[in-house]
Amino acid sequence: MPIIRHMCRNFDQLRPITITRNFTKYASGSVLIEYGETKVLCTANIDDNVPTFLKGKEQGWITAEYAMLPSATHQRNKREINQGKPNPRNQEIQRLIGRSLRSITNLSQLGERQILIDCDVIQADGGTRTASITGAYIALVDALNSLIVQGKLTSLPIYEAIAAVSVGVYQQQLLLDLDYKEDSNCDTDMNVVMTSSGKIIEIQGTAEQQAFSRAELNQMLDLAEVGIRQLLNYQQQSLAKYS
Repeated sequence: MPIIRHMCRNFDQLRPITITRNFTKYASGSVLIEYGETKVLCTANIDDNVPTFLKGKEQGWITAEYAMLPSATHQRNKREINQGKPNPRNQEIQRLIGRSLRSITNLSQLGERQILIDCDVIQADGGTRTASITGAYIALVDALNSLIVQGKLTSLPIYEAIAAVSVGVYQQQLLLDLDYKEDSNCDTDMNVVMTSSGKIIEIQGTAEQQAFSRAELNQMLDLAEVGIRQLLNYQQQSLAKYS
């Protein structure tokens, strides 16, 4: 018997997706992205310098930082600066965001400058890393377009779009875009980052209760692609406004 999901979603249905561009004033790219009750502010800022290891190599860089605001969850999170050491989860997620964005960017065309991406979770209800990647892509595009307007780039140095979504097995049922209740109690949890051409950038999958088969892995990837296709359409519609 199919489980009843929050908001009566079907197993293959995304949460309501809302994308608000130009959410803040000063960043070159600024996006508030909402996957249901998960809300993440993604900003992109331009730095006309590159890390030391890239100086003189005529190549740019994209890096990311990720954090949860103190009241993003039911229990207040301590700010990382007050913890005395970096938060391992935050570090892992921000590296994922940076890797994902670099993989679809022509860094040589970017020149010796870097784009600094910040993903700050305002409210968490599952899927914060996937929402961050989907929103950060839009913020990155807006920042790069600002360089074109300034005459610093001649074309957009992006190979293709990317988006990300979670899939999992909850109460023995395959689900798309897990919220916190589903994610925290699932048998299998997987995050998938995929390009608009269907290429996979990263798969993060864990069997929380029972191991999953190759056939089940393929089913999860197929379901993730269904969701990512929809997210790519949301991105495209958002970027078509005021551009």
